[in-house]
Amino acid sequence: MVALVPISADLSIPLDDIEFAAIKSQGSGGQNVNKVATAIHLRFDIGKCKALPDSVKERLHAIDDGRISSGGIVIIKAQQFRSQDRNKRAAIERLQDLIRGAMAEEKPRVPTKPSKRSRKQRVESKRRRGQLKVARGKIKDD
Repeated sequence: MVALVPISADLSIPLDDIEFAAIKSQGSGGQNVNKVATAIHLRFDIGKCKALPDSVKERLHAIDDGRISSGGIVIIKAQQFRSQDRNKRAAIERLQDLIRGAMAEEKPRVPTKPSKRSRKQRVESKRRRGQLKVARGKIKDD
């Protein structure tokens, strides 16, 4: 039985499609930080995953995100927790959020006309501003 990572009600990714590598965390952490590799690098190849629909793969490739390489590999580094297991779960959650974001289809924008009142307010504002600038001009003696 293959373990699955749930993305939505009708989509799950096999855990075999995700690679994990334990690395040493950056930053301060005391004496233990030099001995234990608690940070996790998650690697997920978008193209090789057969569970993802093609439309989601295309949207993932189109996302301008530093975690997605030009070759279509998602790389997520999780190091906020002190245990490897919690960092692994955090990395999986970030991957789930990324894929869920790509699954959401954006509604096309429906252009609207400015209302009659807003057009009138705009013209009135321009007229007032023009009068103010005229008042700043030179005074003419007749």
